[in-house]
Amino acid sequence: MIQVTSFSGKRVAVFGLGSSGIATARALAAGGAMVVADDDGPQRIEEARAAGVSVGDLAGADFSDFAALVLSPGIPLTHPEPHWAVLKARRAGVPVIGDMELFAREREVVAPNARVLAITGTNGKSTTTALIAHILREAGLDVQIGGNIGTPVLALKPLANERVYVLECSSYQIDLAPSFRPTIAVQLNISEDHLDRHGTIENYAAVKERLVAAADIAVVGVDDAFSAAMADRREGAGRQVLRISNQSAVPEGVWAVATRVVEPRGRTQVVVADLAKHPILRGSHNAQNAAAAVATSRALGLGLDEVRRGLGSFPGLPHRLEPVGRLGKVLFVNDSKATNADAAGKALASFPRIFWIAGGKAKTGGIGALEPYFPRIAAAYLIGAAAEEFAATLDGKVPYAIAGTLDMAVRAAAADAAEDVGAEPVVLLSPACASFDQFKNFEARGDAFRALVQDVIAAEGG
Repeated sequence: MIQVTSFSGKRVAVFGLGSSGIATARALAAGGAMVVADDDGPQRIEEARAAGVSVGDLAGADFSDFAALVLSPGIPLTHPEPHWAVLKARRAGVPVIGDMELFAREREVVAPNARVLAITGTNGKSTTTALIAHILREAGLDVQIGGNIGTPVLALKPLANERVYVLECSSYQIDLAPSFRPTIAVQLNISEDHLDRHGTIENYAAVKERLVAAADIAVVGVDDAFSAAMADRREGAGRQVLRISNQSAVPEGVWAVATRVVEPRGRTQVVVADLAKHPILRGSHNAQNAAAAVATSRALGLGLDEVRRGLGSFPGLPHRLEPVGRLGKVLFVNDSKATNADAAGKALASFPRIFWIAGGKAKTGGIGALEPYFPRIAAAYLIGAAAEEFAATLDGKVPYAIAGTLDMAVRAAAADAAEDVGAEPVVLLSPACASFDQFKNFEARGDAFRALVQDVIAAEGG
């Protein structure tokens, strides 16, 4: 745990008692703060009490008594409207911050030389974060990985100057961390997402850019207009920026051409790695992730051999193009983390013959943008609330069935793929949707898919 001492002796409100909220309340209390924690959900309040958190009624509290409101990132700060706790804090003139801000303040006091790598972007954050951490660990560095990827930042090992903290940062977390200044910020890409929380894509991109602007070094993907503009503005301000691309060469940074990851050195182009046969890092999107990891690791001082060793041994992450089984020639791939069309497009681009399971709680824009990948789809199996909407988009272009539930979709896709004449048909769960209509989260959806696949394999004696 990272003890937060910057509020020692002060009263602090904490709202939102998921894993990060509980970790925050415990870290503040361990650092000497007087914590009052609350949540809108009675079950979470009971879970927090069981974890030793001091729970109180913030709805009835006088916020002028608090030095800060620490808001969990899942609680609305601005859109669609501020949460009532945010409104109470603002009326009382109390700053509203998050756990990343607490981490940033504590780092300045306890371990100002600790290197902090912050990874953000619409898609690819988790894979890139995990890949960077893996490369650094393989090189012998003392690495802590957390943030939006799983372990809350304040639940990591205590701050120390010799440690490297590799943190996935969501836009929600950045929005609540005004003084967060990482050693290296990685901005991968921007596409339409989370507009219910930011209002417009311009607001969403502006939040991401705060991280780019604040870092000592910025690694920025330049294959979309918003991110390219961030890189240009930083360069125009005379600050170091390393560009990454999987569409064209860059003069300083790392770029990917087909499956090769290339580092420019003046007129020389050094091939750092060829991902053609990598079991995990398939597709152009993973080439971008690898390029970002290479640029970041090199900026941190790693040698080429160290970077290559880490890339080659990367085991991947659950729910991100995760191979979960094979039955004869049919490969089953769990990409449940693909909760929007852009992410699903990356998966569809990674395989030539796909039996696609998609659907759930649809996000803005639907799947019309995925039409360039429709020739790769042998058939689609639609589930959840978005099934009818997706069917309308696919009608006349891709054979589809409205399966309704994941178990029905898996059985139908497996049966059809087994009869396919293609060389390696792939049953791909890449929903292009949030999971909340049928599952608690994308992890639960992916776990269910994995279990269903194992049932199918077992039933066939595989």
